[in-house]
Amino acid sequence: MSETFTADPTPFVERLPTQSPFPPIADYGFLSDCHTAALVAPDGTVEWLCPPRFDAPSVFAAILDRSAGGFRLGPSSMGVPAGRRYEPGTNILETTWMTPTGWLVVRDALVIGRWRERTTNTPTAHTRPPTDYESHHVLVRTITCVHGQAQIELLCEPMFDYGRLPAKWEHVEDDAMSVDAVGEDGARLRLISDLRVGIEGSVARARHRLKTGETRYCALSWSRLLDGPRSADEALRALQTTSEYWRGWLADGKFPDHRWRGHLQRSALVLKGLTYAPTGAMVAAPTTSLPETPGGERNWDYRFTWMRDATFTLSALNSLGLNWEADDFIQFVADADRNEDGSLQIMYGIGGERQLEERELTHLTGYEGASPVRVGNGAYDQRQNDVYGAVLDSLYLHTKEYGHNSQRLWPVIEDQVRRAVEMWHLPDQGIWEARGEAKHYTSSKLMCWVALDRGARLAARRGKMALADEWREIANEIHAEICEKGTDSRGVFTQHYDTDALDASNLLIPLVRFLPHDDPRVRATVIAIADELSDNGLVLRYRVEETDDGLSGEEGSFLICSFWLVSALLEIGERKRGRQLCERLLSLGSPLELYAEELDAATGRHLGNFPQAFTHLALINAVMHVIRDEQQAPLA
Repeated sequence: MSETFTADPTPFVERLPTQSPFPPIADYGFLSDCHTAALVAPDGTVEWLCPPRFDAPSVFAAILDRSAGGFRLGPSSMGVPAGRRYEPGTNILETTWMTPTGWLVVRDALVIGRWRERTTNTPTAHTRPPTDYESHHVLVRTITCVHGQAQIELLCEPMFDYGRLPAKWEHVEDDAMSVDAVGEDGARLRLISDLRVGIEGSVARARHRLKTGETRYCALSWSRLLDGPRSADEALRALQTTSEYWRGWLADGKFPDHRWRGHLQRSALVLKGLTYAPTGAMVAAPTTSLPETPGGERNWDYRFTWMRDATFTLSALNSLGLNWEADDFIQFVADADRNEDGSLQIMYGIGGERQLEERELTHLTGYEGASPVRVGNGAYDQRQNDVYGAVLDSLYLHTKEYGHNSQRLWPVIEDQVRRAVEMWHLPDQGIWEARGEAKHYTSSKLMCWVALDRGARLAARRGKMALADEWREIANEIHAEICEKGTDSRGVFTQHYDTDALDASNLLIPLVRFLPHDDPRVRATVIAIADELSDNGLVLRYRVEETDDGLSGEEGSFLICSFWLVSALLEIGERKRGRQLCERLLSLGSPLELYAEELDAATGRHLGNFPQAFTHLALINAVMHVIRDEQQAPLA
């Protein structure tokens, strides 16, 4: 008998299943070889990989669409591991599985090995001096049975060009261990394994019963030679060399003997992993379009370098003694092509590219339905007047650390200061890249003051006293206007000149030494943001209902702003409150101690691209601020 169905009047959105098919953003593991990155879901599936560099089209993008490709190695018919961790001091991910019949350990890494001399005249992408180690452009995965036995599976389904082009698999002539995934555009990956691989349409698949003491492996290569380990022993040696690289790099840093040392080291490893070794650029995050608003439109591509990160990058790296990376980033800034007026763009591609046109990928569903998925970033040609101060402050920090700047940096310094002089009195899009009407943002004026103040100091260091005096006079003019027009009736600094709305960017006022820490306006601003611009104790950038940012929907608390608040509270003498906030923030990291851009203050859910360099930079600066404060005077 046939059944009669009637339409369900419940709106479709309300009938969606409560269980998401996507893992929480915070549950992904992060791998890097300082050329590109991979995100690994808890079930062992690589759900994001863009070879050969961070901003290339993806070959696995299940994180943005469940049918956009993935690569799994793990036990059959299980999706929840017993535990996951990073091997201490490395970016090698270790996943432990407890099956009904045995225990397994999977180790994943993007391999960094000894430098391989080139045998041809193939040009190199390096503009920074190479180290003795370099990416081998291969993902290596090993699986070991440590007790009992277990059925394992390998599933590899590349989807080229952001999930548009399924792979066609080809057997490699005279090589029983390898199969090639080929895209319509000629892209090619090589899967190498000691497992017996079968081809099921666009999927390469293997099954095997692993017994105690047995190790098997697989490797995915996109190197020029399409090479990789040829045995489990070679795979283990590749992981060992990668481990030696990360631990050796970390040993070069200066980490205080403190209870929060592990947080500093993990954040340092994340930042190194987000660095593009050939140029010294640092991507803001390795992902695109992970939503800031669940199911909303606040989805951006962060696989580029923002000039405003420069100050925080130099401060964090120098505080940990990571001077090589700090210098590489400054040299990237020096190399960057400037606009006709001599100014730097607000952001660049990791190879120094200037054009970063934004487009929407309508064929992808987006993470948990958040659309559109965007690649490229249309903000690259915005006018954001804070960029001048960010660059000048980083160059000033670099000079203080090294004692001098190379001659090739002076034209950058002079051009940025002169541009700040021309632009400081004009409205702009602000530090948060608002897509609404330009405003006289207080933080933009503040950073123009930083540009003139640091420029004057740098000019004086070079003996250019007349220029230093000229710039100092303009800095004083900017200072006076901000103090006159940038505060409300309470003496609290506001988002822009035409509002009483608060903005977390004004926490930078004491941190860039615009006013003394004991100035009543500084204290009033910090306390107002802590008390009035917070959700469950975590800081928002601004209230979206009070800000014309050109977008709809709510957003989470911005983690960088909460870390700024830690430092600002310490500056005004609220030492206990600052330390308590820092401790709380450290407890809100992911299970692997990674941070996204935002946090839902009600649930602790991570939102936005992941992991986020800005957040980890702010974490380092805040934690070091707390440590220095403790060393100076322990709390009673």
